[in-house]
Amino acid sequence: MSTLCAVFQATAAQHPDLVALRTPADGVTVTWREYAERVRRIATGLAALGVRRGDTVALMMVNRPEFHLIDTAVFHLGATPFSLYNTSSPEQLQFQVGNAGNRVVVCEEQFLPTVLAGRDGTAVEHVVCLDDAPEGTIGLAELEAMADPDFDFEATWRAVEPDDVLTLIYTSGTTGPPKGVELSHRNMLAAVTAAATVLPADHNDRIISFLPHAHVADRWGTHYTQIVTGLQVTCVANRRAVLAAVVETRPTIFGAVPQVWYNIRAGVEAMIAGEIDPARKNALTQAIRLGLDYVRSAAPDEQLRARHKSADERMLAPLRAMIGFDQIRYALCGAAPITADAVEFINALGIPLSEGWGMSEVCGLATLNPPHANRYGTCGPAIPGVELLLAPDGELLVRGELVMKGYRHDTAHAAAAVDAEGWLHTGDVATMDPDGYVRIIDRKKELIINASGKNMSPSTIENTIRAGCPLIGQLVVIGDNRPYNVALVLLEPAVAQGFATANGLAGAELSELAGSEAVRAAVAEGIDAGNQRLSRVEQVKRFAILPTWWEPGCPELTHTLKLRRGPIAERYAAEIEELYA
Repeated sequence: MSTLCAVFQATAAQHPDLVALRTPADGVTVTWREYAERVRRIATGLAALGVRRGDTVALMMVNRPEFHLIDTAVFHLGATPFSLYNTSSPEQLQFQVGNAGNRVVVCEEQFLPTVLAGRDGTAVEHVVCLDDAPEGTIGLAELEAMADPDFDFEATWRAVEPDDVLTLIYTSGTTGPPKGVELSHRNMLAAVTAAATVLPADHNDRIISFLPHAHVADRWGTHYTQIVTGLQVTCVANRRAVLAAVVETRPTIFGAVPQVWYNIRAGVEAMIAGEIDPARKNALTQAIRLGLDYVRSAAPDEQLRARHKSADERMLAPLRAMIGFDQIRYALCGAAPITADAVEFINALGIPLSEGWGMSEVCGLATLNPPHANRYGTCGPAIPGVELLLAPDGELLVRGELVMKGYRHDTAHAAAAVDAEGWLHTGDVATMDPDGYVRIIDRKKELIINASGKNMSPSTIENTIRAGCPLIGQLVVIGDNRPYNVALVLLEPAVAQGFATANGLAGAELSELAGSEAVRAAVAEGIDAGNQRLSRVEQVKRFAILPTWWEPGCPELTHTLKLRRGPIAERYAAEIEELYA
């Protein structure tokens, strides 16, 4: 089967009565039979609105079952669905919708003001609203009731071809306007099937969808992987509720960005630190130490195996059950580098966490650590069907069927990104060991070169420090053409409030906490601890705590949580200069 349409139809027919989509506590459940029926109805309604093969349709909604129904219906028409970040401004929406050229937008009522404000000057003619349908919009139920006597659903989806564009993923835009990455059915099937050979999955598996649908990780990792494997997806609308959803769902597969894993580690450490039973506290501490010894050992002897098994049964298995990971088979981390010691810690708990690497232009994943051969601190080797090459300057090049078709209406950038031999120039500087395991250093354009000519990776420094200090939510290291490194620190709101309560500062605003001596001392301690794991030249010598928080899509942070280092340096020039005074 060469398209996601054909694969979807086969999967739905194979498991008609299994629940395909749900929300926590089964607030909403959708079986594969219902999924397929609604895809047909929604596709028929969209066809009645004039959506045809080659068209585009924009989606703007939280993680909910309707996303999967609508997105799948659109690509069954041979059209291209794409998601807008829910934090998009009208101007950002206008740019992406203008680039995509879609005539239909499907959104939740809460995002309707942004859609209506941003559609001026675009091709948008119809707005479908999932909830109530205010005047001038079409309700989803109304759309599903539309009829088109000339529409042949079966013939339409069978006419879709492997090289038709399956979706558009708009890049972060850290150095310019976002580019629309065109991913075909062929591209995505290559990515999903290759990843499934490393991490096999089937209809017995459960996964949680909580990352933005506009991010390639959610589309590859949950939406398209579900269609291929038949696994069950639990949709979590509020990303802050994801760890509670883990406890309810008991996922067998779970993927998240580094900060989620850092938070899990910090939560476990805080729970142990707060344990009032000395015997239990000591037993948990010893169990995790044994876990670390076990995962760090290339060939554990029989004694270590036996001690670890006993500690796991007595202490670690109940701990995993308490936090919802007692049935986990695979855990993944990507989107940004994670420290090796954090990966070791999570594995020591008995959660098999593997780090991978990818980008929108390769459908989300190109390298992945196999669980049986996990090398902490690396992103693993290439997944099957992918070729890797290091350019003379260390840039990682990728070739394979999962490499994008191109950038929408941007042949110049596409030609610069993919050379005549099919190699994608990723922009990431990396190293590769003799076995092909990749270690990402940083983005080529973001490396720090200090006043002495020393090259450093700011993200490595930032991740090392953040991993050991949960109070630091966002961190920016500055040091280009400077004698030493300094940092701008933003407090993690939830952790800061907990710290405030524990230190007699309950009710203090984030801006007040930024000026607290107690907070500054705790941050300084965290930075000092991180510095001990860095070379002298990499260490952060001074820092400032900013009395704010950066939301995705703001001038300092992309929708995918990447730092916009240029605008940050400009906006906080005074604070930076003071650190060097």
